[in-house]
Amino acid sequence: MTTTHQVAGRHELVIIGGGVAGLDIATHLARTKVGGQPIEVTLVDKEAAYVWKPMLHTIAAGTSDARTQETVFSAHARSHGFAYQPGEAISIDRHRREVQVAPLRLGDVEIVPARTVSYDTLVLAVGSRANDFGTPGVADYCAKIDSRSEAIAFNDRLRVRLLQAVWSREPLTIGIVGGGATGVELAAELVQIAVVAEQYGANGASTYLKVVLIESGPRLLAPFPERVADAAHRKLEQLGVSVRTSARVASADGDGFQLGGGERIAADLMVWAAGVKAPALLDTLGDLERTRSGQLVVGPTLASPVDPHIFAVGDCASLRLPGRDIPVPTTAQAAHQQALYLCRHLPALIVGKQAPAATYRDFGSLVSLGGFDAYGSLGRFGFFDGGFIRGRIAQLGHAMLYRSYQARLHGVLRGSVLWLADTLARRVRPKARLS
Repeated sequence: MTTTHQVAGRHELVIIGGGVAGLDIATHLARTKVGGQPIEVTLVDKEAAYVWKPMLHTIAAGTSDARTQETVFSAHARSHGFAYQPGEAISIDRHRREVQVAPLRLGDVEIVPARTVSYDTLVLAVGSRANDFGTPGVADYCAKIDSRSEAIAFNDRLRVRLLQAVWSREPLTIGIVGGGATGVELAAELVQIAVVAEQYGANGASTYLKVVLIESGPRLLAPFPERVADAAHRKLEQLGVSVRTSARVASADGDGFQLGGGERIAADLMVWAAGVKAPALLDTLGDLERTRSGQLVVGPTLASPVDPHIFAVGDCASLRLPGRDIPVPTTAQAAHQQALYLCRHLPALIVGKQAPAATYRDFGSLVSLGGFDAYGSLGRFGFFDGGFIRGRIAQLGHAMLYRSYQARLHGVLRGSVLWLADTLARRVRPKARLS
C-alpha cells in the first residue's frame, strides 16, 4: 500500500465522489488559496469519467451513449489544476485524517495499488444508491443504475436480450421497481429504444418488449405534485407500460418478482430503482451522527457538527435548515446549490472564518418521458408560484439544466461547443446505441 503525503505549506483538500457536486467543487477550488497558501485538491472516484446522474437512465436504455456525454476525470483534472486518484474510497480514519482507497483492478490485473490519501479537509460527495431494504433476491438478480458503469453494463445486457427477443419472436419483459423519477424515466426510455430499434431494422421490437413498473406507494413520483404524477402515469400507460402501484415486492428470483399479496410478476431483466441510502463508506464514520439511511448529518455550513474538517454535500448529506420541517431533498438541484455554497465559502471556513448558513430554493421538478413528453412544476417563488408545464417547454427546461451545468463545469465557450457538437452528432449518428 502506498501513501500520498501532505506537502508542507499547502492545504490538502480531498473530495470523495466526482458527481454533480464533487466535480464542481474540485473544478472551482483548484488553484485557489487559503491564508496565502495554495489549496491542493484531490478528487477520488472509482469511475474513470463523470456522467450527469439524471442522464444515467438514458445510458441504461441506450438512447444516449456514455462516450459522447462523459467528462474524463484525468483529462479534466489536468486542465483545471487538481489531482485525480482512481479507485474506490473504502474507509475514513478521521482521527488520522486519512482515506483508504482500494486498488483499481481490471479483471484479475491490479492497475493501481491500494493507497492511503491524507487530508486537511475532506468533502464527501459520494451521492446515494438505491435501497433494496434487504429484500431477498434483489442483490443477486436485480440490476441497479446508480453509476456510469452500472448503466453501461445494463445496456450491454439489454441490447443482447432485445435482439434475441426479436429474432426468436418471444417477448422480453423488463421489470422496474421504483416509481420515482429514475424508474418512470427509464420505463419511457425503454419504450423509445424499442421504437428506434425498429427504425433500424429490428422489426417487431416494440411488440416483443414489455415493461412493467412497480411502485409500493399509492402513486408514481411521490415527491412531485399530484398533477405531474397523474400525467406521467397516464402517458406511460398510453405507451404500453404496465404500471402497478400499491404493490410491494417481497422477493426476487431469476424469473421475476413475488409481491407481498402473493401475486407473481414474471420478468426477464429486473432493475431496482427504489429507495435511497448512502454508500457503505459512510459506515466507517460510526462515531458521527447519521440518519437511518446512512446520510451524514451536517450543520448549516455543511460541516459535521462533531468534526469541522469533514463536510458532506448532495445525497449523502442530511441538511436541516431553519424554517424547514424536513431535510433538504436528495435531488441534483440541491446538490448543485450545496456545491455552489462550498465553492464560495469553503476557503473561509477552512481558516476558521464565519460564513452564512447554506440556503435551499426549490426551483421546481421536471420529469422527461424520453421523446414522448415531459412534465414539470415550477418553484413557488416570484412570478411562477408553482405552475405546471409540459411538452416542449418542459423538455427544453430539462435539457437546459444539463447544458447550464456543462457551461459551469467547462466554461461558457467550451460548454456551448459541447452542446453544438452533441447536436450535430445526433444528426449523423444513430439515435441509439445499437452496437
